[in-house]
Amino acid sequence: MSAAGFTHCALHVCDLDESIAFYEDYCGLKFVLEHGDGPGRTVWMASPGSEDDFVLVMMGGGARREPDSSDMTHYGFAVSAREDIDAIAKRAEQEGCLHWAPKEFKPPTGYLCAVTDPTGYVIEFSYGQPLGPGAEE
Repeated sequence: MSAAGFTHCALHVCDLDESIAFYEDYCGLKFVLEHGDGPGRTVWMASPGSEDDFVLVMMGGGARREPDSSDMTHYGFAVSAREDIDAIAKRAEQEGCLHWAPKEFKPPTGYLCAVTDPTGYVIEFSYGQPLGPGAEE
């Protein structure tokens, strides 16, 4: 049997348009495609240049999530500079969606913060992990 490729992650979201705007703005994802309409409307988004490798699939009509601060379930995005973590956290605090304040962890975790998206999913932003921009050499 050949190895399976990890191609997407799919989420039900409360408000699809609000979620699209959040992931474009906070995470830099770009619109890839859309299909369906009404409650079945589905959108694919990806990091620029990764559209053929991995997408975030979002489907409207989802329930609001209410994770507590100890819930480590999250989606991770790497940034290219430590200062980006502080800027994201400051903005998220002002906008009322900061989930974890910036904190330094031992490798391979690095420096990170987390915000909640419009549905309540936790989104981690990290610097210094061995994956993506800002990866330790």
